[in-house]
Amino acid sequence: MAPAPRFGFVGFAETWNGRLAMLGFVIGLATELLTGQGILSQIGLG
Repeated sequence: MAPAPRFGFVGFAETWNGRLAMLGFVIGLATELLTGQGILSQIGLG
């Protein structure tokens, strides 16, 4: 009998989610350093 398909917290998805989150954080930090404005002020909320 074949195992049931898994949904949600599988290792492959969590690895990519972590990588993309780190990439987004670094891009946000670099943008903040280059413009001198925080993320919220850049999108008009601060």
